[in-house]
Amino acid sequence: MAKVTRDDVARLAGTSTAVVSYVINNGPRPVAPATRERVLAAIKELGYRPDRVAQAMASRRTDLIGLIIPDARQPFFGEMAHAVEQAASERGKMVLVGNTDYIGEREVHYLRAFLGMRVSGLILVSHALNDLAAAEIEAWDARVVLMHERPEAIDDVAVVTDDLGGAQLAVRHLLEHGNEYVACVGGTAETPAVGDPVSDHVEGWRRAMDEAGIPTEGRLFEAPYNRYDAYRVGLEILSGPNRPPAIFCSTDDQAIGVLRAARELRIDVPGELAVAGFDDIKEAALADPPLTTVASDRSAMARAAVDLVLDDGLRVAGSRRERLKVFPSRLVVRQSCGCA
Repeated sequence: MAKVTRDDVARLAGTSTAVVSYVINNGPRPVAPATRERVLAAIKELGYRPDRVAQAMASRRTDLIGLIIPDARQPFFGEMAHAVEQAASERGKMVLVGNTDYIGEREVHYLRAFLGMRVSGLILVSHALNDLAAAEIEAWDARVVLMHERPEAIDDVAVVTDDLGGAQLAVRHLLEHGNEYVACVGGTAETPAVGDPVSDHVEGWRRAMDEAGIPTEGRLFEAPYNRYDAYRVGLEILSGPNRPPAIFCSTDDQAIGVLRAARELRIDVPGELAVAGFDDIKEAALADPPLTTVASDRSAMARAAVDLVLDDGLRVAGSRRERLKVFPSRLVVRQSCGCA
């Protein structure tokens, strides 16, 4: 059976191939409702399937959005990727996902691969974006929206959470429970000092402690972002001679690891130790005990990022502040902090 072409659709609908193209692509020119109905009926009758590759070559854009994240195995990034995919689907786009594993060379690899595929735009969750990656973006003149993190190497539109304010909410809450002080499980020595959410979480912890007149020296502990390494760090913190009365973890995954360490050491949470995290991943509500944490609207952030990356007016003039869309944080109170 011969392949159905756009010419066949045009003949059956009694229109030009250009009009068929306008209907299929929703523009760039308007089509009268009656004509649109004839074209859609002809497409259905003939079983016409547009050649997306040819369309992409002609328009130099595809129906794809690239999403580069550090590690989809971490629940936070997995949930973020799912939210972006849903938002993209609402706009008729599909998502390509690349995991960098926090490796700069891999980030550059995915940047080149996705931009070479002529994606409609790129959503980048970068950990310490390096100069090579920033130069790659500049060379392709790509539509890029930064999400979750805002590295200093590139000054582009960003969709982020109020990480600093959210951390302050959590630490103040732990102090309001009467804890003498709150220790903090932050990132590692490789965590960027600027533009990284974990750095803002640590800074929020520091500010809340300063507000209360409580010293922070010796009360900040390094740990990778995952629960497995945080569990080992938690064992060290909680089995030492100066066990803290409360711990704020910069991610929920870390907090879940600390809760496991406390359970293994038979330390009652929240009776002997209060714990709070950040991110409000779905597992936080099922932790033992349920984890008090900080949340933001990931679905709204994903929709904002997708809308921005598909917006022709993305590269608008303005200050960095105007190009930064900050979503508020809110405290989600459960049992690990000591609340009933």
